[in-house]
Amino acid sequence: MTVLNRDRSTGPGRRPIQTVPLKLLLMAAVTAGSIGAVGVPDASAQGFFQRIFNPEYQRQQELRLRQERLREKAKKVRVSAPRYYTYKPDAWTTVSLAELAKVKTAAVEAPAEGADVADVSAVEADVPAPVLTDFDRARPALKDLRFKALPEVADAVEAHYRESPSFIWTDKGTPNPKALDVLTALEDAAVYGLDPEDYRVAMPVAASNGAESDPGEHVPGRDAMAFEMALSAAVLTYILDAERGRVDPNRLSGYHDLPRHDVDLVAAMRDLHTRAEAAAVMVSHHPSSSHFAALKATLAELRAEDEDEGRIVIAPGTFLKTGRSSPEVKNVVAAVKKNGSAALLEKHAETLAAYGDEELYGADIAAMVKDFQKENDLSADGIVGKNTIRALVGVTNAAKIAKVQLAMERSRWLPEDLGARNVFINQPSFTATYSGPGEDPLSMRVVVGKKSNQTNFFYDKIEIVEYNPYWGVPYSIIVNEMIPKLARDPSYLDRKGYEVTTVSGRKVSSASVDWYAVAAKQQSINVRQYPGRSNALGEVKILFPNKHHIYMHDTPHKKLFNKDQRAFSHGCVRLHDPKGMAAAVLGTSKDYITAQIAQGQNRQERVEDDIPVYVAYFTAWPDVSGTVAYHPDIYDRDRHLLKALDTTDKARTAARS
Repeated sequence: MTVLNRDRSTGPGRRPIQTVPLKLLLMAAVTAGSIGAVGVPDASAQGFFQRIFNPEYQRQQELRLRQERLREKAKKVRVSAPRYYTYKPDAWTTVSLAELAKVKTAAVEAPAEGADVADVSAVEADVPAPVLTDFDRARPALKDLRFKALPEVADAVEAHYRESPSFIWTDKGTPNPKALDVLTALEDAAVYGLDPEDYRVAMPVAASNGAESDPGEHVPGRDAMAFEMALSAAVLTYILDAERGRVDPNRLSGYHDLPRHDVDLVAAMRDLHTRAEAAAVMVSHHPSSSHFAALKATLAELRAEDEDEGRIVIAPGTFLKTGRSSPEVKNVVAAVKKNGSAALLEKHAETLAAYGDEELYGADIAAMVKDFQKENDLSADGIVGKNTIRALVGVTNAAKIAKVQLAMERSRWLPEDLGARNVFINQPSFTATYSGPGEDPLSMRVVVGKKSNQTNFFYDKIEIVEYNPYWGVPYSIIVNEMIPKLARDPSYLDRKGYEVTTVSGRKVSSASVDWYAVAAKQQSINVRQYPGRSNALGEVKILFPNKHHIYMHDTPHKKLFNKDQRAFSHGCVRLHDPKGMAAAVLGTSKDYITAQIAQGQNRQERVEDDIPVYVAYFTAWPDVSGTVAYHPDIYDRDRHLLKALDTTDKARTAARS
């Protein structure tokens, strides 16, 4: 007797019907201990046959194995965040201008065909000897002259002197007034947040006017030529740094995505040559924006101040609530008196006058601290903790100078013109500000990415406002956060109101997906959350499509806006007033936005105007009033930029030596 298997496929190319001898099945059952001595199948034998022939049982077994495999995979697989790099500065190259060493003069014209030889001799006799310029006489020095420069600078220097072979910076071997003005401008580089040492040029030794009679003697113009090339290279390096910065931001980390500016150094060299005010040409290459001007003015003020004069210190770890006592209360009061606004000091004049160094943190002092917290955009709860202490004691003068210098460097990474209408998101200040001509700035609190999910530094163009949005779950969140939950509960996404679809758009249940294959990138799947109150994006999102999948949006988690440090998202920017921002970029009213949302439909509206958005990172930046404010380095990016600048300084020092 035989038993047919369940595969009844027939026809060409199909497997034939297979048979399994009953004897073999019985032997397998006996081996498994499922048949008794008398040969009658017991309950376990029935279970054995069920396991062989019951497809539902087989499906459950397969699902169980898949879940076990997924649990193991979930422990190992992660989508890594971008990383910080070991910074590699711009490489300098050794420059040789030997090609320009040869003196080029006009050749005598050949005689016309058939001309009399005597006439030709007469013509030759009347041709004057070529007149050599100072530059021509100094050209032989170029044969052996070597110096180091950035490749862009080297190319521009060579191109200029090939087309315009004349001295710019010396007259008769002596630095001229134009050179002296430029040298002064290079010395003042620190005014613009640059390092004067990067552009140091030695003055030339007085040139000899005598003819060269011996190869070992001084060649006329040699020192002048060396000075000429060195000063041109230094000025072009300054211009390059002024326009694009000394650091390439994209070599700092995977979080930076900023195109480096192209600088036309050949045109700059031409301007330096032809214009009398060469120093003005140099300065014109710095950013001309109002924010850069504010940073420059602040830097000058900070350098003029006495370092940390009268600085107040509140002991780290101090934590004060109303009714508690601490010796630090006197320092809190002193800090409010020193750093509070005139209006605050006037309002609490009686409290300040009555205070006599008591250690009790009373209600009157707490009320004064609350008003100080409001002025500094902190949670106004009257509790003195680390954020309030930071605001009370302020940032040291040296730290402020460093932050401003870093802000000036970062400003050079942005476009010269931010746009008549723009949105500027500053991550360290947790703010987003819309600006437009003739409009009061609209500034609001935002939530940005956690340190483990940092928001990128880049800029783009706002294109779409979406009402009642879906949330398309990024692959990183699926792998890092959802798959561990799916390993425990295959129907997790179905229960939580997510839509799971194949690449072709076919809806499937989350339990039917091989998430192990998804985690291993062997299968693609789309997950999105339906619009609604629990949707992570709230009621509206504002898109500026980019490869980082970052956008601005609403959120159901409103309480987070009350916190001082607001780094809680997966990288996107949550807005405290999303309707206000949507209305601003669309040029309409909040009532209009509310009406669109009220329709309950997922719908997009295109932003017609050109509105750039800057997702930026500045720990010193002018606020809406134009006053430079200082912010914590939430992602440690100041530290990485400082290291990159230090590496750049060392590379430049080595190149000059």
